[in-house]
Amino acid sequence: MIQQCSKIAIICFAIFLTACNSKKQPTNTSNAVKTLPVTVLTEQPATIATDYPANIQGVQNIEIRPKIDGYVESIAVDEGSSVKKRQLLFQIMAPQYEQNVRTAEANIKIATAEVQSAQMQVNKVRPLVDKDIVSGYELESAKYLLESKLAALAQAEAALNNAKTNLSYTKIYSPADGVIGLLPYKIGSLVSSTTPPLTTVSDIRKVYAYFSFDEKHGLDFFQAVRGGTMQEKLATLPPVTLVLANGYVMPEKGRVETASGIINTQTGSVNMRATFDNPQLLIRSGSSAIVRIPQSIPNAIMVPQKATYQIQGKLFVYVVGSNETVSSSEITIAGQTRDAYIVKSGVKKGDMIVADGINSLREGLEIKPLVVASESLYPKDSLQNF
Repeated sequence: MIQQCSKIAIICFAIFLTACNSKKQPTNTSNAVKTLPVTVLTEQPATIATDYPANIQGVQNIEIRPKIDGYVESIAVDEGSSVKKRQLLFQIMAPQYEQNVRTAEANIKIATAEVQSAQMQVNKVRPLVDKDIVSGYELESAKYLLESKLAALAQAEAALNNAKTNLSYTKIYSPADGVIGLLPYKIGSLVSSTTPPLTTVSDIRKVYAYFSFDEKHGLDFFQAVRGGTMQEKLATLPPVTLVLANGYVMPEKGRVETASGIINTQTGSVNMRATFDNPQLLIRSGSSAIVRIPQSIPNAIMVPQKATYQIQGKLFVYVVGSNETVSSSEITIAGQTRDAYIVKSGVKKGDMIVADGINSLREGLEIKPLVVASESLYPKDSLQNF
């Protein structure tokens, strides 16, 4: 019996030791030094870009208005159609102008007959004066009458030209190549020079993109650009990109050409204008877009975005010390590319940071660094965000 009890005790003690060892096993695993990828920060060229909301306008946005009162007789174009310069757009029905032309033509005939009659009188009196049959006063009077009739004829011709000009206004032609806007009036509508425009012709072979800087950003931006005058600074700016509302990036690059000389007192902004070619007429006047301005940084210190974490809106990275322990460091950024932040302060060239797997780290934790080249952290095109 005693021997049986001894055996049972030995077995229980063995089970207890096994259980203790199994509990200690995870603790040892959790305390193991982890191998994590690290990288040494270097300086390298990068390009960042800043986006600015923009409003698009055609190079020409011409309001088409009638110069006379009348009814819309016909519309020769449709909304959104492309037109050429001097192409017929509208026909206005205004019969009074046709009547004015006929009246002016009749007045010219009357004036012409009166001129001929006055000329005959001069021709009749002149030989009589030469023979001293009548006094020279009669001839002078006939000449003055002829001049009066000639003036009346000139006046009648001017009236005819004016009537023909007014009649020509019944046909409205496109003043430029472009695209037709909305057609608010239908056939039979009464229109005049004081009513809203019949339509708009937009020349969108080139478009203007209007955007703005706030005053502080504008000062910082232009102080960083080479050039003595504003025009010289604008000339040195790199080509800019236009991003449409659906995210499509236009292949044609544009140029920033103008900056307003006056700061908007209501918004505190500086208005800018960039010009883009629009060969496919894809961009329409009045649309919204984004102007993307690139900025080259020759000696940028970058950290991968996945190497950072955020606390209360602040960015941090883990810096590896000489004893292979990590410590957090707050960084400020000057911009970002597709996969990295460009550091303004917080770390410097030569610092070693944890490149990935930072979720399990804490302050003062020891790691086993696995150094990876910084070039392998960024795809070839990731140093540009446009």
